Amino acid sequence: MAINLATKYAGSAAERFSQQSITQGAFCDDFEFTGVATLKVYSVDTVPLGSYSRSGTARYGTPAELGDSVQELTMSQDKAFTFVIDKGNDAEQMNVKGAAKCLRREIDEQVTPAVDKYRLLKWAQNAGLGACLAAAPTKSTIMGFILDATAAMDNALVTPTGRKMFVKTSVYKVLKQADEFLSVEKIADRALRRGVVGEIDGMEVVKVPDSWMPADVYFMIVQKSACISPVKLQDYKLHKDPPGISGSLAEGRILYDAFVIGARQKGIYVAAASGKRCTEPTISPNGGAYTAGTTTVTLTAGSGEVIKYTLDGSDPKTSSTAQTYSSAIATTGWSGPVKLRCFASKSGLYDSGESSAVFA
Repeated sequence: MAINLATKYAGSAAERFSQQSITQGAFCDDFEFTGVATLKVYSVDTVPLGSYSRSGTARYGTPAELGDSVQELTMSQDKAFTFVIDKGNDAEQMNVKGAAKCLRREIDEQVTPAVDKYRLLKWAQNAGLGACLAAAPTKSTIMGFILDATAAMDNALVTPTGRKMFVKTSVYKVLKQADEFLSVEKIADRALRRGVVGEIDGMEVVKVPDSWMPADVYFMIVQKSACISPVKLQDYKLHKDPPGISGSLAEGRILYDAFVIGARQKGIYVAAASGKRCTEPTISPNGGAYTAGTTTVTLTAGSGEVIKYTLDGSDPKTSSTAQTYSSAIATTGWSGPVKLRCFASKSGLYDSGESSAVFA
């Protein structure tokens, strides 16, 4: 006989996960994966302002079709666990009480850390902004690095509200010594989520175990609208006295993933160790007028880095039209405005931010 505890425990399990997770609440829930494993996100372009003409028939300028890009997100992390609860542990209560404790322990010690580490890694890999620091932050340099990060996000027009900084424990020790850091003790009247240890430059600060933070990352700033991180606790069952077992066999399954929205990737900033992040490609010429069949476009990145690019305005990290750069791009067959987007990657390094240019 199988006792399905999904209905009985799904709510409490989700609540438990939310309370224990250090990344929960750092992403948006604007997109719903209910009933589907794949979601398409459309990002609509804008057009530059021109001058209004008080005469003629095209007083607002020459209209052009408004472009857009599509990012297809498919959930990939389909994980499971199973264990046995001996009948002697909780025979009188049909294993229900014991199962609840075991489920809670499994979520706290296995599921939550796995999901948090995966989210942090995916966010770091797809960050649109970042820097490689020549040396690990110290008491005298940490604030400068953080202010450089927030300035870069400000200049990229990233919304200042909703930012959260994740810092590895070994770096938190020097951050705590900075005069500008407001510890939990100083802001104790505020309702703080689990993991938040203070505030700096208007951002909540979350301390992350060194082993959870992606390798060679000192700290990371995430603006809430930049990413989606859905979780589905699919199933949890107890099989009473299955063949060969005196007691219950527990089975659980969780489906989750983490995505960075292409149009908002500059809402994530990563401060990494020296040489651990790819260089944003240089585009030459950097947009502007072109002559089809004559103009060529050159892309340049760091040594050994692979450049992926698109010419239709779609995200080169996710688009099926992305191409690998090998030689100067010919403009033969081009017509009308062309938006080139590109980034660099290399095994062992974090992806670069995106470079783009519009040719017209």
